Amino acid sequence: MSPAIGGIELTVDGVAVHVDDPRLSLLAVLRDQIGNQSVKDGCSPQGQCGCCTVLVDGQPRVACVTPVRRVAGRSITTLDGLPPEVRDRWLSAFTAFAASQCGFCTPGIIVRLAATTNRSDPQATVTPHDIEGALGAHLCRCTGWGPIVDAAVAATAAADDHDCGQERLGDMGMVGRNPDAAARRASLEGGCAQQVGARIAAGQGGFAADTAPADALVALPDDSGGWVVAPSLAEARLARAKVQGRRTTQPPIAPLELPDGQWDLTLRTTWVEPAYLETDASWCAPGGQPASPLANGGAFGAKTDSLAPDAARHLADTHQRTVLVLLDREDTVRLGPKRPPIAAGIRTDGSGVVRVVDTPGIEAAIASVAPALSIETVQVPGPPTSAAVRGAGWVEAAVLLAAAGGHEHITTPAGATAAATIDEHGSVHVRVACGDPLDVPVLTSYCTGAAHMAIGWVTSEGLSVSPDGTIGDLTIRSFGVLRASATPTITVTVDDSLGDTTGTPVPGGDAVFAAVALAVWRHQGFPPAWPTGQPLRSR
Repeated sequence: MSPAIGGIELTVDGVAVHVDDPRLSLLAVLRDQIGNQSVKDGCSPQGQCGCCTVLVDGQPRVACVTPVRRVAGRSITTLDGLPPEVRDRWLSAFTAFAASQCGFCTPGIIVRLAATTNRSDPQATVTPHDIEGALGAHLCRCTGWGPIVDAAVAATAAADDHDCGQERLGDMGMVGRNPDAAARRASLEGGCAQQVGARIAAGQGGFAADTAPADALVALPDDSGGWVVAPSLAEARLARAKVQGRRTTQPPIAPLELPDGQWDLTLRTTWVEPAYLETDASWCAPGGQPASPLANGGAFGAKTDSLAPDAARHLADTHQRTVLVLLDREDTVRLGPKRPPIAAGIRTDGSGVVRVVDTPGIEAAIASVAPALSIETVQVPGPPTSAAVRGAGWVEAAVLLAAAGGHEHITTPAGATAAATIDEHGSVHVRVACGDPLDVPVLTSYCTGAAHMAIGWVTSEGLSVSPDGTIGDLTIRSFGVLRASATPTITVTVDDSLGDTTGTPVPGGDAVFAAVALAVWRHQGFPPAWPTGQPLRSR
């Protein structure tokens, strides 16, 4: 990319920076020119996830849609530039409440919350409602918001307590907890090796896009199954010249017809986007092993067969240079796997038929919990699907069987059991047994996140896909993921009456995901299609 005429000056985290090309976004300058990896790219150039939030003269702004020319002469603050005592307090609070799982979204969230809770009136109380309002510009797919709100309230209280603030700060974080046990529980729930602690909340989880060598070539998918390769991300995007997709006005439609028969309950679902915030990325040196796209998050199984590592290896060998393969948000939507839609009918005796979009491994997944159900696979035009996505197939079958039989609890193939109820206020109460909890804050965070995902799955999540298989919803806000203000209160209790809470630990989040989906469906009167469009909570 040739520099435009005339550069600009700005200050980033107290350091003067000269930018030659004012056409760049602020995010491109921060990540690609300065090398600040605390600022994450989750949806650029959509400006909808909040992962790249920074402060411009003290005010939160999304960097990916901010032209750097508009901040000429101004002061930019990232997570790295917050005062050390402020940064440490927030990181400790997020660690204490396990408010960061993969760690991709939390740097931007902390930057915004640290600014918006820094009040001129120290007597004013920051409430959970205030925190939820401040989080309106952000998405988090992992935590279900509750741990983040709790961490924010604690961090603010510690800042306000001038006499005991440092003592209170010392009680947060991993003090009194076993870091290895916490990481083991996180790894069980995430489905891959995961770390915990302040480094993770700071976004230092080893994401591939952060760890690639500075001189790596950058490869983006083109529109014909190939790759655009350039010396930098900005140049690759310019060469690709793709127009950003938008959100369709069409609602999600279930693509499968119900099977013939007399049914006591029926259910049809649509295409669902896993919506992990760290889009697929991998880098590889010639003849080397590609970096994992999982980093510190399992992407709910959706990155199991990511195309990024093989592409990085092939391109590195072809160009004889290290190559970083990146999928932007629209690429991830178009190319990434979805939850396969179903159309099912079931009777109260447990017999029935599940019709499902043809997906490798899906029949075995359904049969693992419902061997008596008849399974029909159907070829349907649409995006790719995967049985590796969280509980695909078996959760739908387990929910159907429990609903038909009037049961409240669900047990996973791994042996975890969960039950959920919804009170008159729409609050969700979860009980779970999954062997030794190992670390209660981490288990609670993952189970809260699973509950949040289940609520969204039943009530709001889905992609508009045309009859010819074209995806219409390409922006991250169009997936239906619940914002903080739309998420009901979720409580999680480890309950030994449901099963073993002392023995071999097993993942508990999948059991919670299924149990909450069942509870929401029952609470809404078993409507025959998901998403139902009926929220549990509204403002």
